[in-house]
Amino acid sequence: MPDYQAPLRDLRFVMDEMLDYPAHYARLPGGEEASPDVVAAILEEGARFAREVLLPLNQSGDREGCLLEGGEVKAPKGFKEAYAQYVEGGWPSLAADPAHGGQGLPPSLAMVLNEMVCATNLAWGMYPGLSHGAADALRHHGTEEQQATYLTRLVEGTWTGTMCLTEPHCGTDLGLIKTRAVPNDEGSYAVTGTKIFISAGEHDLAENIVHLVLAKLPDAPEGSRGISLFVVPKFLPDAEGNPGERNGVVCGSLEHKMGIHGNATCVMNFDAAKGYLVGAPNKGLACMFTMMNAARIGVGIQGLGLTEASFQNALAYARDRLQMRALGGPKSPEKAADPIIVHPDVRRMLLTQKAFAEGGRMLVLYTAQMIDSVEHGTDADEKARAETLLGLLTPIVKAFLTEVGFEATNEGVQVFGGHGFIQEWGMEQLVRDARITRLYEGTTGIQALDLLGRKVLMSQGESLKVFTREIHKFCQAEEGNGELAEFVRPLAKLNQEWGEMTMAIGMKAMSDREEVGAASVDYLMYSGYVTLAYLFARAAKQARMALSEGTFDAAFYRAKLDTARFFYQRLLPRTRAHKAALEAGAESLMAIGAEDFGLGFEI
Repeated sequence: MPDYQAPLRDLRFVMDEMLDYPAHYARLPGGEEASPDVVAAILEEGARFAREVLLPLNQSGDREGCLLEGGEVKAPKGFKEAYAQYVEGGWPSLAADPAHGGQGLPPSLAMVLNEMVCATNLAWGMYPGLSHGAADALRHHGTEEQQATYLTRLVEGTWTGTMCLTEPHCGTDLGLIKTRAVPNDEGSYAVTGTKIFISAGEHDLAENIVHLVLAKLPDAPEGSRGISLFVVPKFLPDAEGNPGERNGVVCGSLEHKMGIHGNATCVMNFDAAKGYLVGAPNKGLACMFTMMNAARIGVGIQGLGLTEASFQNALAYARDRLQMRALGGPKSPEKAADPIIVHPDVRRMLLTQKAFAEGGRMLVLYTAQMIDSVEHGTDADEKARAETLLGLLTPIVKAFLTEVGFEATNEGVQVFGGHGFIQEWGMEQLVRDARITRLYEGTTGIQALDLLGRKVLMSQGESLKVFTREIHKFCQAEEGNGELAEFVRPLAKLNQEWGEMTMAIGMKAMSDREEVGAASVDYLMYSGYVTLAYLFARAAKQARMALSEGTFDAAFYRAKLDTARFFYQRLLPRTRAHKAALEAGAESLMAIGAEDFGLGFEI
């Protein structure tokens, strides 16, 4: 069975040294509750729960899957008991508002816990994970009555939530949805339609499930302007707020999937189910984006967690597996062969995973600070800046970390060789589980269009400038630091190029809108590598400072510098290929006719 140790030392480095979380928390209202001692206790207990409770259920849950009988779904053995421990431990309420029964700690702390959950049991983590998004949507857009009825239960974890968007005929283009909501006499709505790919749509972990459903009113405008949001519970709350009468919503079937077998991915049928309008009529998409943005960050963390899990197990195997001798001569002459970690190509695969895990962690924790500031900040200017940065970084977190997460898990299998292809080692499950992260909550292509089209070009580049100015100031401040020249000089050039390249794409798009779609994915990946380069440069600066001060943990900081150097020398050059591809434009993509794709074989 795969093993996992939460990377607490690296977390402390990023949080305490690099990003100065103690000072960050001190600036937040109530942030004094997140004292270093409290944070340390949360991280240690979260690590224990993930390793001792969730990890042992990961492979068994994958093999067993979920069972559907008479519209009721049973999660794999042990999942329900693990969820009960999760609720008893107060984990669902960690970052929720005390007004709704939460503990009021910063959202960033919950995000750190989420990495550990995703690294040990991604399928299980999706059951409580979606509840946070549902709670956010109700907190921002629900009525007082809806919050009193549903939000408190979601916060305490006794009820879970879903988001019901996709239908059989439409995924990304939500303007095509057919689910209808007809007003009832008493103020509720009869919701009728079918939703597919609904994660945790039906299960036995919690006593009730709160569905947030997109549907159209009878007089709704066409397209996405006519979408409304409704809260539709599995069981209608009775007068005391407890689960009462069964509502007209049932799981019609479970999807047979490539991965995340332990999570119930459902086809949900709504048959005049009683629902209640959330927010204003025809404004459902704006309400749902509150939930979707939180979910997109969460999916990026899934990519990070799987990367870390793959790296840890590949590293352990590479230290133990004996194969051949090192090219430069025996490293372990007392053994029949050398451990494969001595071979350069194995090191390439391990370092790729290590760099993406450590870089991804820095990106998530940097983004988490923006979320803290947006949710709890009191300085208007700082809050506005954080909101701009969060908008820019969300598609990068989601798409880049899942793309490289899939690459990392593939490299993990490769380190194991033929054993990586065998189920019992657990590495092939990481690949299968990682594959969905590039798809749900908006594919990489959709995230790329969001980044380049909506966030950058529609703002005339202003959102990007907020970030590139920060990078520029860092490079300027460290310009004379010879010890950081290997990081600062290439970073400064890329940062300038990023802005120039963006302007060039915008100019081309003025005469041909297809240029945006043609450039978008390469643009996103380029942006991801430059973002990680900035964070690795900051990490290198911190490591240099610690070493110059004679730290007792010199090996850790030397390894941090070595990892940053590997990223700059072996991974950052990928920006060259992405730049060349996006500059090639749309012509070669659009030249061939749709009817000519299949020439050479008959369809």
